[in-house]
Amino acid sequence: MQKGNIGVTTENIFPIIKKFLYSDHEIFLRELVSNAVDATQKLKTLAATGDFKGELGDLTVRVKVDKENGTITISDRGLGMTAEEIDKYINQIAFSGANDFLEKYKDDANAIIGHFGLGFYSAFMVAKTVDIVTLSYKEGAKAVKWSCDGSPEFTLEETERSDRGTDIILHVDEDCKEFLEESRLQGLLTKYCHFLAVPVAFGKKKEWKDGKQVETDEDNLINDTCPIWTKKPSDLKEEDYKKFYRDLYPMADEPLFWIHLNVDYPFNLTGVLYFPKIKSNIDLQRNKIQLYCNQVYVTDSVEGIVPDFLTLLHGVIDSPDIPLNVSRSYLQSDSNVKKISTYITKKVSDRLQSIFKNDRKEFEEKWDDLKIFINYGMLTQEDFYEKASKFALFKDTDNKYYTFEEYQTLIKDNQTDKNGSLIYLYANNLDEQYTYIDAAKNKGYNVLLMDGQLDVPMINMLEQKFEKSHFTRVDSDIVDRLIVKEDQKGEELPHDKQEVLSSLFKGQMPKVKKTEFHVEAHALGENNAPIVITQAEYMRRMKDMASIQPGMSFYGEMPDMFNLVLNSDHRLIKQVLSDAETACAEKLVPVESEIAMLTLRRNELQKAQEGKKDEEIPTAEKDELSEVEKKIEAQKTEKENILNGYAAGNKVVHQLIDLALLQNNMLKGEALTNFVKRSVEMI
Repeated sequence: MQKGNIGVTTENIFPIIKKFLYSDHEIFLRELVSNAVDATQKLKTLAATGDFKGELGDLTVRVKVDKENGTITISDRGLGMTAEEIDKYINQIAFSGANDFLEKYKDDANAIIGHFGLGFYSAFMVAKTVDIVTLSYKEGAKAVKWSCDGSPEFTLEETERSDRGTDIILHVDEDCKEFLEESRLQGLLTKYCHFLAVPVAFGKKKEWKDGKQVETDEDNLINDTCPIWTKKPSDLKEEDYKKFYRDLYPMADEPLFWIHLNVDYPFNLTGVLYFPKIKSNIDLQRNKIQLYCNQVYVTDSVEGIVPDFLTLLHGVIDSPDIPLNVSRSYLQSDSNVKKISTYITKKVSDRLQSIFKNDRKEFEEKWDDLKIFINYGMLTQEDFYEKASKFALFKDTDNKYYTFEEYQTLIKDNQTDKNGSLIYLYANNLDEQYTYIDAAKNKGYNVLLMDGQLDVPMINMLEQKFEKSHFTRVDSDIVDRLIVKEDQKGEELPHDKQEVLSSLFKGQMPKVKKTEFHVEAHALGENNAPIVITQAEYMRRMKDMASIQPGMSFYGEMPDMFNLVLNSDHRLIKQVLSDAETACAEKLVPVESEIAMLTLRRNELQKAQEGKKDEEIPTAEKDELSEVEKKIEAQKTEKENILNGYAAGNKVVHQLIDLALLQNNMLKGEALTNFVKRSVEMI
């Protein structure tokens, strides 16, 4: 028996392994099984080149658990090792002595990458003692057993073993007994070893017999050694891709389509990426791309390899050229990563362009699902915008689709304003904004449907990309002011009558938390609605952005501001105005007379003070002007009170306001109940 020292003190090497290389205990199984697969693959290569002339036989890697004895065994029939190779690859970690090893890597754990043997040491994350029983394939080799309890000391002795290959036997530590559960190991093998290139068996398959599960003679194989990304696209059918997707994501809807990646220069990359159907929340769909290295699972966090917008895709990427640390879990900076990211972006954009060009009907049918991917890409990646702007679509409220260029051609004649700007009208809710959409279409305008969760930032970006273009939601103003083609003409009510109308309605508006109403009167035509509620485009858009973009919460805290536009041409508005003036005439005449006299005196005082410096104006005149202005405001308040008092008992005023609120989904609770009661009474 040989006894020796590994060459690195246990108080130094194992903290390094635990802290820097293997922060996640479960990685041990992946490392040990993939090492077994590597040894098997190398033997197959030697057989193919004629350097190994024996029978390969069954090459299945086997994982066994013995809960009673507290052991996990990983067995292979690969190369095996001689005593000299154990000393070289296990004892002398990276051929370094203790001082050199620790001095070299103390500040940079990532520099340990590639040092053979460190994958094996992940075993000590879960085991108090590890045995290696191995027999090399080389003629005349003797079987040896290596044992270590995690300290610098080890034993190495000859043993009995008739078959080439290696058994790694883990004597599981007390605090890691969870790994002795079959279900736990089955889950880890499925996660990390599902697509290894050599068959991996975990015990035997079980079946129900006489009311209990019993083992059969059939191996419980946990992996698919030839997943579809290792095959040629020409050898695969559509159903093969769909079946693989169902295997990866059993509960997901059928994918929209997929992209088969296969490149061997200037880097190696294979894989299949799927466009899934996304419901609503972007973040819930991330981390669905699995990264593999030579069919060994690495991670499902692919930021840095896949462009951010494509992390919404599902599928598999496999590349031996993506640099990883020894735990295969974290990317390092490398020029290949940037090249791979650029390649994937190009491959995706080329695929989308191809579908659009060759089958536009199919592309349009899938647009509502594709839209979030394409918009996200255009928002976050300039080079993708340049490509996608050729096939990205607008969808209008009649379910017709247009490219950006096609839509500009469609609307340029009728939707260009007096300043030469192209106005894109849009709605984000067909039902709630139906009246406004209908009014715009009656004017000959086209209205886009922009109801996606990224449409607000898209609008902001497109206004910067498109020359002299503005997006305006169809309910942001009265229809005649959505696209101003010439200075407004036509007869409006006299200013004093507009003030009366405004006072009648303003005082009856409901008190809604964080909501303000501005009331104005305009001539909209006798056949149009008596009242229209609008919300200015800028503030509404800023509030929408505040809900999705950090740093804009200020806008989110501001009240919603709406315009209540009274149609002074409508017979009901005219009737309300006429009735109010008649009913309130006796009270209003003296107030208005007083306002007129005070206004006349204020004008005289202001005229007398024109051109004078402040110190040249007598104090008495200043005081009088201030007093006159106060009296005018007091009289105006009195006038408003008179009109409010009248309007409070006017059912038509309340009914018109409630109808406008109801049309905009703003009438709720007690106000809605009162509206229903009033409607019944008026009928």
